[in-house]
This record gives sequence, C-alpha cells and structure tokens, in this order.
Amino acid sequence: MEDFIIIAILLIIIGFAAGYVIRAKKKGKKCIGCPGGCSSCHCCNNKVK
Repeated sequence: MEDFIIIAILLIIIGFAAGYVIRAKKKGKKCIGCPGGCSSCHCCNNKVK
C-alpha cells in the first residue's frame, strides 16, 4: 500500500511539471528555466553552439 501512495504522489508531481512546461511552451516562452522567460536574462544568449 505504501508503494502505491509513493507512486501516486510521484505521478502527480510529474503531471504538474509536465503541465507547467506545456502551458509555458503554448505561451511562447523560449527558456522555461529562466525566471524572466529569457526576456531579460543572458543565460539563453550565451549558449555554446
């Protein structure tokens, strides 16, 4: 029974994370990891290619 509860909690957390990423991509954010959505940060502009 404890295994079922742990798996359910992990699935809920993964579901919320996936929902956040999907919503952010639909809104057009380029860099989800940045607090400003890459509008004012330099982290996305300095990527090594």
